[in-house]
Amino acid sequence: IDLSEVKGQPAARRALEVAAAGGHNLILIGPPGSGKTLLSRRIATVLPPLNRAEALEATRIHSAAGLLTPGSGLIVDRPFRAPHHSISAAGLIGGGAMPRPGEVSLATGGVLFLDELPEFPRAVLETLRQPLESGEVRVVRASGSALFPARFLLAAAMNPCPCGWHGHRGSGRDCRCSRAQIERYRSRISGPLLDRIDIHVIVRSVSVAALASEKEGESSAAVRARIIAARDRQSARNRSPVSPWNAHLAPRELRRVCRLPASARKQLDHAMETLKLTARAHDRILKVARTLADLTGKAQPDETEIAEAVSYRALDRPVSWGEG
Repeated sequence: IDLSEVKGQPAARRALEVAAAGGHNLILIGPPGSGKTLLSRRIATVLPPLNRAEALEATRIHSAAGLLTPGSGLIVDRPFRAPHHSISAAGLIGGGAMPRPGEVSLATGGVLFLDELPEFPRAVLETLRQPLESGEVRVVRASGSALFPARFLLAAAMNPCPCGWHGHRGSGRDCRCSRAQIERYRSRISGPLLDRIDIHVIVRSVSVAALASEKEGESSAAVRARIIAARDRQSARNRSPVSPWNAHLAPRELRRVCRLPASARKQLDHAMETLKLTARAHDRILKVARTLADLTGKAQPDETEIAEAVSYRALDRPVSWGEG
């Protein structure tokens, strides 16, 4: 599969590139058939190849889960895990009488894709908060406990409402959902979990003209080259002992590598007040802005990067969410 197969969707493609460049978690919100799953399944194709340490870690995890056949050698491709929404908490996080890795650990070094995110039981989704924050998960059972790595890029997809057509004018379909139904649907995903997702993007239906076009989009290889350059800048600059990628920077390290000019700081402060954002969302915006600057080779992000990073907080806009 290749990113060039995706028709149209320039905004979503851009968000996917930013997410992969900085290791940012991503959620795509759009109507049925808009390409959310198509896009998400191509994230792994733009990530840099596994280095030896990452390949060893992925292989150890899959071996502990009993998923490797004898003589199969090292895993060389970045994992892509896409569990069904009927999965249990133990299947997602890990468990069993003798603790085994779950999907969050099997996705280490790659992508964990959760399609139809609100259809997952809320209790199951809440178990993601620890691994998303710490990059590891501890499974405790009567027979003992185990600490598994869980450093992955979360890609999620959801409809804007139960029927799928809220706010998508010109689609030829009218939304049948009440405001209360839409809010209940959205509330299946808790605020603390959304705070841990850096990029929220509204995906529109693809036009007939874009679908009929024979022109291919930019290839995964071309996008991957920019991502590798951006990650090289992060690796040379960031000093995090856990991970050099911007998405995983600790607050102190983030302040060191992301020094906004006064005009950009004023712009971010205004967005914080207007959107009533949390402190965690504030840092997520800074991390995304830092990645945007790395993609263009800027020493520091400015108003342009802050504006784009704020635009990726679609689910922090309760009044206009999914509309327009």
